[in-house]
Amino acid sequence: MAPNAETDANASELAISVPPKRSNVNNNNSARSSRVGSSSSGSAREKNADGILMDQRFGWFNFSPQWLQCFCSAKWALFWLCWGGALQGLIVNGLINVSISTIERRFGLRSRQMGLVASGYDLASFVCLVPVTYYGGRKGASKPRFIAIGLLVMGLGSLVFLMPNFLVGNYRATIAEANVCEMGNLNPNQTMQQHSCEPSEDMGMGQEANESLSWTVWLFFGAQLLHGAGASPLFTLGVTYIDENVSKKMSSVYLGIYYTMATVGPAIGYVLGGQLLLIYTDWMTVDPTQLSLTSESKVWIGAWWMGFIFAAFICVLIAIPIFGYPKSLPGSEKLQLAKISEAHVSTKEKTKTETNEGSKRRLGELPKAVLALLKNPTFFFLNLAGATEGLVIAGFAAFLPKQIENQFSISPMLSALVMGLITVPAGGGGTFLGGYLVKKWQLACNGIIKMCLLASLIASLFTFCFLVSCPNPPFAGVTTAHDHTRSSSFNLEAKCNENCGCTRSNYDPICGIDGIMYYSPCFAGCQREDQVDMVKHYHNCSCIERGLKDFADLPDATNLMCDSTCDSLPLFVGLCFILMIFTFVATMPALSATLRCVQDEQRSFALGLQWIKVRLLGTIPAPLIFGALIDESCILWHESCDTEKGGACLVYDNFYISRYMWLLALICKLSSVVFFLCAWWFYKPPNPKTLDDTNPNQSAEI
Repeated sequence: MAPNAETDANASELAISVPPKRSNVNNNNSARSSRVGSSSSGSAREKNADGILMDQRFGWFNFSPQWLQCFCSAKWALFWLCWGGALQGLIVNGLINVSISTIERRFGLRSRQMGLVASGYDLASFVCLVPVTYYGGRKGASKPRFIAIGLLVMGLGSLVFLMPNFLVGNYRATIAEANVCEMGNLNPNQTMQQHSCEPSEDMGMGQEANESLSWTVWLFFGAQLLHGAGASPLFTLGVTYIDENVSKKMSSVYLGIYYTMATVGPAIGYVLGGQLLLIYTDWMTVDPTQLSLTSESKVWIGAWWMGFIFAAFICVLIAIPIFGYPKSLPGSEKLQLAKISEAHVSTKEKTKTETNEGSKRRLGELPKAVLALLKNPTFFFLNLAGATEGLVIAGFAAFLPKQIENQFSISPMLSALVMGLITVPAGGGGTFLGGYLVKKWQLACNGIIKMCLLASLIASLFTFCFLVSCPNPPFAGVTTAHDHTRSSSFNLEAKCNENCGCTRSNYDPICGIDGIMYYSPCFAGCQREDQVDMVKHYHNCSCIERGLKDFADLPDATNLMCDSTCDSLPLFVGLCFILMIFTFVATMPALSATLRCVQDEQRSFALGLQWIKVRLLGTIPAPLIFGALIDESCILWHESCDTEKGGACLVYDNFYISRYMWLLALICKLSSVVFFLCAWWFYKPPNPKTLDDTNPNQSAEI
C-alpha cells in the first residue's frame, strides 16, 4: 500500500539520507533501492516555476507551452494509449479477420495460406519484443516514443496490406455472357477452351479469372510483419508506463480500462469491416448492377481494403500526442517509492545483484535476466497459461467469423455483425470486470491467480458451444445427388447436364426453386437467363425439379444464396457470449499477477519475455493449426491453374469443422486450468512480517 502525500515526502527524504548499507533492512524494500536513486537524482534536475521537472513536461522537442501541460497526467496518457490499443485490435483482430474469407475468394487462397498471413503479426512481435522491452524498459528510455514510432510502423503495414487490391486487375465475379447450358448450339470442347488456363483473346482488360494470385500471400505476410513490429511496444511498454505512473490501488483499474479498449477495437473493426463488405470491391470502375450482383450473391466481393486506408490515417493521428509524453509523469517518483513488492520470494535476493542501477543496460546481462525470470515458477506457469489462452483466442479471432459464415449459411457482413455483437459486451465487459474485481476485492497476487483459475474452469465448461452446428445445406453434386437421393458418392456432372459442356473454372452458384444450391447455371442445366432488377433469373433448368411450386411467374433459379433452415445461431451466440466473458475476465488479472510476481525493475522485460512465450507457443502456431484443420474440412475446392497451391474452398463439412473447433477450445482451456493451478501452488508470497513494516495507508487516486 502507498502512504499519503506527507508521508511520501518524509519517506523520500529519509531514503536519500540513509547510508547504502541500511537500504536493505528487509527484503521487501530491496525493490525500492533503484527507485531511490532516481528520486534523489530527480531533486537535482531543473524545475520550472510550478515545481515540475522540465523533463516531465508534455510537448514535442523544445515546444512544450504551459497550456499543453493539462494533458500531462495519467488520465490523458491512458486516453491516448487506449486509442492506440483499440487501433491495434481494429486492424489486426478486426479488419483483417473479418476479411479473411473475402480475401480467400478474391485471390484464390486457402485457409493454410491465410493462417500463415495471420501468424506474421505474432512472428514479428516475437522478434521485436526482446529489444523493444529490454532497451525500452531501461532507465532514461522514453516509452512513449517507442510506442509512437510503433504506431507509425503499424500504419505503414496497413498501407502495404491493401496494395494487392491495386496490383491486380478488376475482380471477375462472373462472365459477361450467359453461363447457361447450350446443347446443340455450342461445341463442348470450345466451351472448355474459353475457360482453360490459356488466356483468350476476348478476355477484357484486368480480368485475371484464370491467373494465379498466390504471390499476394507474401505481400499480405510482409504487411503483417509490419503490424506486429509496430504493435510490440503497445502491450509491454504501454502497460508498464501506466503501472509506473499510477498508484497500486488504481493500477488494476487503469489496466482494465486499457485492455477493455483493446478488446473493443476488434469489435469496431468487425462492424466497420462488415459494413464495407456491402460495397463492391471495384466500385470505382465497375457497376455491380450491370453484372446483376448484390451482396447476397455467393460470388460477391466487398471492399475489404477500404478500412485500411482509414486505419493508416488514424495511426498517424494517435502517434502525434503519444510522442509528446515525457519519460515519466509528474509525481511518479513518490508512487514508485510507496509501492510494495510482491515478487516471488525465491528470486528477490538474486535479482538485486542482477539489476543494473545505471542508466543503461548491457547486452551481456540479458542471459542472466532471462534465467532469473525462468527460475520463478509462478511466472513460468503464468506464461504457459497465457500461451494456451493466446492459442485459442488468436485462432478463433482469425477464423471464427469464417466458421460462423459457413456453419450457419450467412453472409460475411452478417457474420461480422455477429462477431461484433459477441466481442463488444463479452470481450470488453469481461476485461473491465476482471480489473474491477481485483480492485473491489483488493486481491493479492495469490487471490488473483485463484480468480484466473476459477474463470478458466468455468470457461472450459462452455466450450461445448462449438458443438452447436447446422447440417450442410443441400448442394447438388456435393452434399446431395442431382436426383435428390442420399447417394454415398456425388459428382457435379449428371445426366441432366452431361451435354452442356460445363466447366468448373467458372463458379457461379445459383439457388434453385427446390431449395438446392447448384455450382453454376450450366451445371443446373438452365437454358435461358433473364435479368430482373439486380437479380438474374434462370429458366428451363433440366436438373431442377419444380414439384408443387410450378408457378409460371417464378424462375427455376436465381443467383442468390438459398435461405438457411437452421435456427441454431441464437443458441450459439448465447453460449459463445458466456464463454468469451469468462475467457476475458481472466486476461487482466493474469497480467496483474504477472506484474506482481516479479521485481519492479524486471516488469518491462518480464512482460516482453512473457509475450515471446505466448507468441512462440500460442499465437504464432494458432492460425496455422486452425487454418490446416479448416482446410481438412473442405469437401469442394475451386479449380485453379496453380496446381500446387490450388484454389479457395467453396463448401465445408459443417460436422467436422465444428468438432475440430470444439476439441481445440477444450484442450486449450483445460491446459489453462492446469497451468493456473500450478502457478497458484508454487507461489510463495512475501513474509507477512515484511508487509507489516510498510505504511498501510492508501495513496490518492490519480
